[in-house]
Parts: sequence; structure tokens; C-alpha cells
Amino acid sequence: MIATLSAALGLPRPVVVATLGLWAVLIAASALVLVLRARDGARYRELTERTASWWWMIGAFTFAIAANQAVAIVFLAIVSYLALKEYLSLIPTRRIDRGLLLFAYLAVPVQYFWAAVDWYNMFIVFVPVWMFLFFPALMALRGDTQNFLRAVGTLSWGLMLTVFCLSHLAMLLVSGEVTNPVGGGVGLLFFVVVLAQLNDVAQYTWGKLFGRHKVTPSVSPKKTWEGLIGGVLTTTVLAALLGPYLTPMDYLWSALAGFVIGVSGFLGDINISAVKRDLGVKDSGGLIPGHGGILDRVDSLTFAAPAFFHFFRYFFTP
Repeated sequence: MIATLSAALGLPRPVVVATLGLWAVLIAASALVLVLRARDGARYRELTERTASWWWMIGAFTFAIAANQAVAIVFLAIVSYLALKEYLSLIPTRRIDRGLLLFAYLAVPVQYFWAAVDWYNMFIVFVPVWMFLFFPALMALRGDTQNFLRAVGTLSWGLMLTVFCLSHLAMLLVSGEVTNPVGGGVGLLFFVVVLAQLNDVAQYTWGKLFGRHKVTPSVSPKKTWEGLIGGVLTTTVLAALLGPYLTPMDYLWSALAGFVIGVSGFLGDINISAVKRDLGVKDSGGLIPGHGGILDRVDSLTFAAPAFFHFFRYFFTP
């Protein structure tokens, strides 16, 4: 059966097995939530909404990687676009700069094109160099200096987070076809996305069970050292188990990669929390019931995706 699915979908066998395992975990979690909901529906309402949303998110992710590389890249670009759109809807924007936002949105397909053609040299400088220089220059030419620094900083940082950082997922997918003989680019994409999301769940669970000491009470009051340590250790162990099956990394390198994903995912999470707290909002949007917006769901990946990409590129790319 696995061999048939692998041939039909054109996916490496390890990725097919890992995807089926992910769906099995989701089914088991959904069954547990149904039991909890039967006992006390009101208490577990948010958990029920979160689980229902995971069906849609995992379904969309599975469809994207099962279709073909082009579809997966378009899917990731749409995620970036939605995250950027949410970010721009939150930040204060000067009236004179609103016409410039078109160029911010156009940066999404251009950046993902560099990833799609595996042009690393352009991929790595387009947003942090050329777009970084383009926007302040254009704003200055318009002649309005009031709140100039704030406008340049908020727009540039938004592009870095939602376009540049997240586009590393597409670069992993494409470049991994050459650098990962075990699971291909899909294997690397699956590895970082699933571990980053499981890291969020693990940190939340450990924090709920044993959390006592706050990490950043003024930024994210619910984050505790117990949750952070428990989540990172859980992610490290899961990475050690998954890595040799999906990537060319052995158990030790996979564990180290899991540690990098766990810590960087936490930093990405609190970074977006700091942005939202500064703006006085709880969620970046309401697109995903129980989770908030797209930016709320990919916050950990804004740091974890580039951190893992460059970790893997440095140690495992010839």
C-alpha cells in the first residue's frame, strides 16, 4: 500500500509514511477531544475549535505537498501573502505610503520565484538588501518626513518576517531535491513544519501541566520555563526519531536540528507576541477558529524556517 501511494503521488516513501503517521496522530487527538467535549463542552470549546482547524490546515498542507512542487510553492506563497496582509492591517500606516504597499505585495511572488528557480544568491539578498533600500528611498522621495523612521522600520520588518523568513520553506523544498537523497525537498519541508508546529503544542501542553515560572511575563504571560524546556526537549527527541528517516542527518545531528527548531520557534512566537502586545491586539486575525490569524499560526516558523534552512545548508550542502 505504501509503495503504491508513493508511486501514485510521486513522493518519497518516508514522506508518505510520515504523513500517514501525522494523520493518525490527528485522528487520535480528535477522538480524545470528543471524549473531553462530551464531559464538559463549554470548558473544552476552544480545544474543539483548535482541533477542527487542524483538520483543515493539515489537509491543505497534505494536498500541497502531494500535488507537485509548483503547487506547494504557490501554497507557501499564499501563506506568506496572507501573513503579510494581516501584518499590514495591524500596523499604523501613513496615508502617503499606502500606494507603496502594492510593491510590498509584489515582493511575495518575486521572492518565491527566486526560490522556485533555486537562485540562492538573489533569494538571499532580494528582500534584506534591495527591498530594504527601495522602500526608504521611495518614501524619502515623496518628501514626508513625519514618522519616517517608524514607517520604514515597520514595513521592512514585516517584509522580513512574512516574506523573506517564510520563503525559506520554499527554498528548502526546491534545494532539498539535490541535497536530501533520503526524502527530497518534501522531506525537509515536512521535517521543519511539523516539528515547529508540534513544538508549539508541546510547549503549550508542558506549560499547562507544570508551568510555574514565567519566561517573558510582559510579552507572553502564558509562556513558562517549564513549558519551554519541556517543549524543546520533546521536539529534540522527535527530531532524533524523524530526522534519519526523512533527511540525511543521523540521530545526533537530527537531535541538534530539533533543538534549533525548538528554540528558534519559541523566539519567533514571542517576537510576534511582542508585536501584537505593542499594537494592543490579542490575535493577528480571525481566519483560523481557535488559533487566530495566519500570522498567529506561522509565528514560530518565521524564525524556525530560516534557522533550520541555514543550519542544514551549512552542515549538509556540499
